[in-house]
Amino acid sequence: MAEKVLMKGNEAIAEAAIAAGCRHYYGYPITPQTEIAAYMAKRMPKIGGVFLQAESEIAAINMVYGTASAGYRVMTSSSSPGISLKSEGLSYIAGSDLPSLVVNVQRGGPGLGSIQPGQSDYFQATKGGGHGDYHMIVLAPASVQEMASLTVKGFDLADKYRMTSMILADGTMGQMMEPVSFEHIEVKTYDKPWALTGTRGKRKHNIITSLSLVPKELEEWNFSRYERYRLIEENEVMYEEFMMEDAEVCIVAFGISARVSQNAIRMARAKGIRAGMIRPITLWPFPKAPLAKAADKVRAFISVELSMGQMIEDVELATRCKRPVLLCNRVGGMIPSPESVLAKIEEAMGGDRT
Repeated sequence: MAEKVLMKGNEAIAEAAIAAGCRHYYGYPITPQTEIAAYMAKRMPKIGGVFLQAESEIAAINMVYGTASAGYRVMTSSSSPGISLKSEGLSYIAGSDLPSLVVNVQRGGPGLGSIQPGQSDYFQATKGGGHGDYHMIVLAPASVQEMASLTVKGFDLADKYRMTSMILADGTMGQMMEPVSFEHIEVKTYDKPWALTGTRGKRKHNIITSLSLVPKELEEWNFSRYERYRLIEENEVMYEEFMMEDAEVCIVAFGISARVSQNAIRMARAKGIRAGMIRPITLWPFPKAPLAKAADKVRAFISVELSMGQMIEDVELATRCKRPVLLCNRVGGMIPSPESVLAKIEEAMGGDRT
């Protein structure tokens, strides 16, 4: 049996990053992700790594840019307002085709909002995050164990496709404690001939930039980048099905919303309502195919979110509006109860429990 240790989700991310070979962390404290920075401040000096509390979130993401250019595994973390400050740097990193890992432990918004959990950064994460045409791989953990395993996966995908991976967790996932194992972590290595490592007189100079003043060249860069994105959509989609074999109502939820929805589904089943769930693990690429398949057999979908209904748009697109898509949501740091999700399930069934 794998040895497990009781940890906060934020701490699990930090320890998993170290296990994945990350030795460079730049960040700035902001609730509810500060434990990541605090953990890295303790651990990095002991393993010969670099921890640096930057003077701002803007500085931190540009330090990530520089370290990624040298070919090192590098990470930063923040919470919603801090990610907004990093958005320009995220676009520069994407435009330079560099791998990095960014963690967003979301809080309620907009603005300073609250320090309570939120999921309202969905658009920001899945539709780019900064200016220009680009994507990030967006991973949504629903347990402390997944906070760890998806961190490792995020580094691997970032290196494989030369792009940013984002862990999009909510404040509950960051603060909750559960047993987690770090055994059986396989660290993959990738050749990085593009990295700025010094030529030693043996190769041509590498140049890393997102700037091109030749329109045709910049167009080709973008077309090439989106061809890579197409491969990711074909090969890297991750999701979990829960009681979908005979479901008549399909819930779509991630993070803490998925945990709540599992309880609501069990409550619905106890009342004779055949509910199930498709939980996206990758928010980008979004699991369009399983949702489209479910649309052929379920009566309705329910998007359960800690936002005003951001993910519901992707559910509607994936299902081509073949079935009604209802919204069950709380915002401002509030979390839906299983009872409120159950009530929405009953609404979707129109009161029919047979």
